[in-house]
Amino acid sequence: MDETNVSYANIRSEAYTPKNDYVISCNDLTKSYGKASPALYSINLNVLKGRVVGLLGPNGSGKTTFIKILNGLLQPTRGDVMIDGKPIGAETKAVVSYLPDKTYLNGSLKVTQAIDYFEDFYSDFDRERCMSLLSDLKVPSNSLIKTLSKGTQEKVQLILVMSRNADLFLLDEPIAGVDPAARDYIIRTIIENRPKSSTVLISTHLIRDIEPILDDYIFLFQGQIYEYDRVSNIKSQTGKTLDDHFKEVFRC
Repeated sequence: MDETNVSYANIRSEAYTPKNDYVISCNDLTKSYGKASPALYSINLNVLKGRVVGLLGPNGSGKTTFIKILNGLLQPTRGDVMIDGKPIGAETKAVVSYLPDKTYLNGSLKVTQAIDYFEDFYSDFDRERCMSLLSDLKVPSNSLIKTLSKGTQEKVQLILVMSRNADLFLLDEPIAGVDPAARDYIIRTIIENRPKSSTVLISTHLIRDIEPILDDYIFLFQGQIYEYDRVSNIKSQTGKTLDDHFKEVFRC
């Protein structure tokens, strides 16, 4: 990517869309760490409800910072962020289901004990959906988590997070450790079992694997939005896949 010729695109949003149709709204969102260049700079963004959105960009582009702000783990330096029309706080945390990019489950627990924990902690947790997904993906529910492979532990975490009836799912690298042969089946199975009105924001480098289930994509570069559009527009206007378009935009 030739950084000297970067022209940050305006967000292409749906014309005349009512504000209450947006699950995420950001105005001038900026996050700085000391004197370093901002991790996010002047993000203006509206994400429609019910969409599956890829949050994509090179390493260091601000993806994880953005997700952590939406989840209330980081505070913006400047600007406003709303989820379902509400500022980040207790109300929004109750409707957001977050999968971090690091393993967080207690390895000494059985899978069923982790399920019990989620059911106790989250009032919107759907145990029946969780057990069905575990069965579909052949995850041994009576095993200790620490005895499972890294890929199977990631399956368990993803299933637990996606078994909530949340308005917004924030997934940070959800299938990085999963066997490539199983990724498509896993992501399709889990996404198709989500509440249909919910929105899923997925940050990943595995674009080819998640492209079939994406409605929209956001390209982040150096903390700013470079492109935000429908995946179908890339295909119809350029004849390229999203993965190929990403490689072309961000080539060294």
